[in-house]
Amino acid sequence: MIGDVTWNTLGRSSADSLPLGNGDIAANIWTEPNGDILFYLAKNDAWDHLARLIKIGRLRISLKPNLLTEGKFEQQLSLADASIVVTNGSTKVRLWMDAHWPRLMIEVTSDKPCEVRVDLEPWRQKAREVIGQEANAALGLDPGKPVTFEPDIIVPKLKGGVAWYQRNESSIWSEVLEQQSLGDFKLQSDDPLIGRTFGGYLQGEGFKRKGRKGIITSSKCTTAACSVTVLCTQTPTLNEWVTQIQGAANPEGLPSRRDAWRDHKDWWREFWDRSHIHAGLRDTDWCNPGNITEHLQWQRFMVACSGRGHFPIKFNGGLFTADWDMPDESYDADYRRWGGGYWWQNTRLIYWGLLANGDFDLMRALFRMYRDMLPLAEHRTQVWFGHGGVFLPETQFFWGTHLPTNYGLDRSEKEPGEVENQYIRRYWQSGFELIALMLATYQHTGDEALLTNELLPVARAVLRFYALHYPNDSEGRLWLKPAQSLETWWETENPMPEVAALHYLLPQLLDLPDNALEVADLGAWRALSARLPLLPIGVRNGARMLLHAAKVEDTPHNSENPELYAVFPYKLFGIGHPDLEAARNAYTNRTFPDTGCWRQDAIHAAYLGITNAAAFLAHKNCEGGQPHIRFKGFGGPNYDWIPDFDHGGVTQIAMQAMLVQCVGTRIYLFPAWPDERWNVDFKLHLPGQTTIECELKNGGITRLEVSPPERRRDIVVLLGQDKSRAAELSVPFPA
Repeated sequence: MIGDVTWNTLGRSSADSLPLGNGDIAANIWTEPNGDILFYLAKNDAWDHLARLIKIGRLRISLKPNLLTEGKFEQQLSLADASIVVTNGSTKVRLWMDAHWPRLMIEVTSDKPCEVRVDLEPWRQKAREVIGQEANAALGLDPGKPVTFEPDIIVPKLKGGVAWYQRNESSIWSEVLEQQSLGDFKLQSDDPLIGRTFGGYLQGEGFKRKGRKGIITSSKCTTAACSVTVLCTQTPTLNEWVTQIQGAANPEGLPSRRDAWRDHKDWWREFWDRSHIHAGLRDTDWCNPGNITEHLQWQRFMVACSGRGHFPIKFNGGLFTADWDMPDESYDADYRRWGGGYWWQNTRLIYWGLLANGDFDLMRALFRMYRDMLPLAEHRTQVWFGHGGVFLPETQFFWGTHLPTNYGLDRSEKEPGEVENQYIRRYWQSGFELIALMLATYQHTGDEALLTNELLPVARAVLRFYALHYPNDSEGRLWLKPAQSLETWWETENPMPEVAALHYLLPQLLDLPDNALEVADLGAWRALSARLPLLPIGVRNGARMLLHAAKVEDTPHNSENPELYAVFPYKLFGIGHPDLEAARNAYTNRTFPDTGCWRQDAIHAAYLGITNAAAFLAHKNCEGGQPHIRFKGFGGPNYDWIPDFDHGGVTQIAMQAMLVQCVGTRIYLFPAWPDERWNVDFKLHLPGQTTIECELKNGGITRLEVSPPERRRDIVVLLGQDKSRAAELSVPFPA
């Protein structure tokens, strides 16, 4: 399968690891020169007392005699069945993270009898106060107070297996609420950290305990299998957690290992059948579409490995942090730049590409987290501003509060709600873009539960905030001041991202099914529509173009291009839309042209039909990386960490938009594809529960399948067409 990885030499450290996961539990798996296999385990909700997402543990697999050092060594990651096999031809160790049960499976087969041993290798053996750069793993906490990382504890006197854990006996949650004048909210909610206990349980049939932290086969054998079950939950006592993890390791209804492997393969087969993009060169050596294809596969695989848990994927490493041995940041596998908070600007870029992939199940955690924080957000708006509605900060903990240092530690002479960090002081874009992403998901799936339980509650709360928070100008239009345009422009009036969002969202919300909307929704959203500011469009460098804001300060503080938010994520301009030239002028004259990490030039070029730029930037995003990190799917660190999930997310969104774009009922095919240089075979999902499969070879379409078939008449092929006139084209693709 495209993207499979095969290595023929043993590894050195976790910098030589490969990824594995089932959506909630994940692992970095590598070998060492002596033939041992090691892995880090991680879980989607393993938050420690400081709100860091940390590892579950590290384990080692040893064979005696170690046959893997004999003969021809091979280590392979198979994407098709999400397994890693380490073999020398006669001895094989297969590892797979069960798609349906919370466990990592380890299976050994060998022509020669051997002893199999698996040991926990705790590196967090005592409480450790952390200082300096490493404390950024808990970014946002008061640097004047000690930051202490807690040890793992092995459950004593446990028969039949080895269990270990961390348990949060303290929590920052209450203190953070108090610091932000939200202490009253504690009466309405429970601490999400205190008592949270996470760890693993190692066991295997035919194994016995070996010392305090290992198991070993009772005798030499030619086949052996064991598992590591992982559990994170909040329990009143440790004993309850121990009972629960033992039950999770041996539950009623657990299938045989053979049946579990079959079910596991079936899940991954269905996953990979949902969609694909396989790009390749024609006869001109231009960029490297084959390399892009591999990176798309790896990005999608790692998202699937870590995106089915309770929480969204962490942009800064996800579940695949390791000992990367980076200059000035050579810390353990729990370390990640930017700590445990969520950054919307970075998180969203993982999720937009899931729509065309058809990976709607992987979006649930993102929507759930933001829906769950609405009560806190509503309380905060009342306390800070004295009115209703919700704003959602750019940076926050998973329960919804600002990071303390962003809010500001010194509160003397500051009113509640006066955020000290100017980069995010009024950076409230996440609410609008979350609505846009939910709307797009609903348009793809028709999921009524999503509409009722998540989309409408978020939309009502966010739009109510803007309707109440800002006054009208002299012409009766909403006047967004004070405001900022992303992190880059701190003092603006009517910034493009906010204004574009309102123009983009309100018509779509008002077009939702009548039986889903309340009378109050229609009244409020029509009234807000009547107050909409004009889109910021003007003249720069002698050309008419989209602007950062209606009014903006002179000095940028970051390097974003907010004017292009009217192209993506708020698709008001682009192929098939009016005034394409103004948007293209904005792209040409953008203040900060670049790519990599969260930079969106590749996406914007694709939506504007600027083909060569889109293709080159997608190619550039898949080049480079850290030379000492063996698996090239672990990109970064860029502005994030390793792996940088933004980097692959941007590439994925751009490639999808190069192939297909939808405007209204129209489906524009190949709006930004370099057909003179690249062939492609793809299957993608579109709004209206539509899928399209197509093959382009040597500049011609050799296969086109559309489901449902009636949507074929909505296709407009842009090969050889003037893309600036796409909206005028009336001849659809022939049946």
